[in-house]
Amino acid sequence: MMNFETIVFYVFAALTVFAALRVITARNPVHAVLFLVLAFISSSGIWLLLEAEFLAITLVLVYVGAVMVLFLFVVMMLDINLVRLREDFWRWLPFGLALAGLMVFQMVWVLGSPATSAGKTAVRHAADYSNTKELGRLIYTDYVYPFEIAAVLLLVAMVAAIALTLRRRKDSKSQVVAEQVAVKKSDRLRIVKMRAESRE
Repeated sequence: MMNFETIVFYVFAALTVFAALRVITARNPVHAVLFLVLAFISSSGIWLLLEAEFLAITLVLVYVGAVMVLFLFVVMMLDINLVRLREDFWRWLPFGLALAGLMVFQMVWVLGSPATSAGKTAVRHAADYSNTKELGRLIYTDYVYPFEIAAVLLLVAMVAAIALTLRRRKDSKSQVVAEQVAVKKSDRLRIVKMRAESRE
């Protein structure tokens, strides 16, 4: 008989598979993005069952809270031709099915190997065990140099992206604030005395 944790796992797994299928079969791109959000949330639920709280919270905060909201706004603002978007679906369907079959074969092969499932059970931790604290300890002790190298590479990529987008254009106009503040009344206003003429 299945316990409560197994039932919850199958519920989240069914939601993930259903949402993933609806992402590629939904006709409306906005609906596809919303189903992708559902797939991420159900995946975070599975990670919570595996006691990977940090990964679950990161998935919800980063992907659902930032990346998918950005995707949703971009899809809603763009004028997407849905007919043109669906034309190549049936042409790439055999390739997608072959790739999905290969992924299923790999998952069954890995999970069915004796090294993976030879009488091993999930490790149960104490109630005061913190997955985030343990991950932080490993990052800043054993893997501090790869972590710093990855941080430097991300910083270089961010600076390069900003430098590429902030190129000076020939037709761009700029204002010098110091010159605008230092201007005097005589520089902008000229009083001209004119002789009054009467019309008779």
